[in-house]
Amino acid sequence: MKKLSLVICVFNEEPNIRPLSDQIKTALANIDFEAIFVDDGSTDNTRAEILKINDPRFLLVELKRNYGQSSALQAGIDQAEGEFVALIDGDLQNDPMDVPIMLKMIEDEEWDMVAGVRANRKDGMFLRKVPSKIANYMIRKSTGIHMKDLGCTLKIFTRETIKSIHIYGELHRYIPALIALEGNTKITQVDVNHRPREFGSSKYNLGRTTRVISDLILMVFFKKYLQRPMHFFGSIGIVTLGLGVLINIYFLIHKILGHDIWGKPLLLLGILLVMGGIQFITIGIIAELQMRTYFESQNKKPYRVKRVVATNIKQVVKHQI
Repeated sequence: MKKLSLVICVFNEEPNIRPLSDQIKTALANIDFEAIFVDDGSTDNTRAEILKINDPRFLLVELKRNYGQSSALQAGIDQAEGEFVALIDGDLQNDPMDVPIMLKMIEDEEWDMVAGVRANRKDGMFLRKVPSKIANYMIRKSTGIHMKDLGCTLKIFTRETIKSIHIYGELHRYIPALIALEGNTKITQVDVNHRPREFGSSKYNLGRTTRVISDLILMVFFKKYLQRPMHFFGSIGIVTLGLGVLINIYFLIHKILGHDIWGKPLLLLGILLVMGGIQFITIGIIAELQMRTYFESQNKKPYRVKRVVATNIKQVVKHQI
């Protein structure tokens, strides 16, 4: 087994491949490593540049089309065979020289994950830094993951930690939250070097904001209600149904007293609340059944065991006597 697997996702990064591979060789010269380039459907000569590296330590995973960063990362992680797995950007903004430092930290101090923090970030203020700070604040407050820079790709994990999760959609921003859901809470941060982009163009823009917010809502639901979705949908359903029933009882009494109630907006609201409450409760029941299928079909447990330690019963009894 290799000591380290380095996963690098690239999309149209042709001019960056050669210098990045050279820097990786220099930075990891004393480490038994494999570097996995995942070509996420590039339309330039990225694939050809990777093949030119001509080093058995470098692998190419070529995807059939552009699936996005999350799926590309998962493809690389699936191929990784190292004792530790590191993620790094393919645009030369992350510095491979930081990887050995992070590897020593995670190995010596027994962390589940060591994440990089771009202390002196070399990106535009209004299009990159400000939106990133806002997103980091929202994610910290919503998920309880108190990390300074959740958007920094440069991270290193133990094999067990990163293999315990699945990254899909656009959840690569929430990897710390995903591993925390699996019980891997030994997470730390370290300042890393960040360099300005020299070649190519950035793939990030403000259009990703709505997707970040949508994924954040999903992560909050995962954190609080993954194993008990009925508590979420059922609570909303009961309150909604209760309000609807109260409104309808009110109009029923008015009808009995001989008042005309037809066409009242409040009556229509009561009917909608009753229907909506029944739907929420039904969704909760279906979600509970899906969660049971999710756990039981894969023999998953709703808990994570940190360790099982055998105790010396004889010594304990002797000490009590």
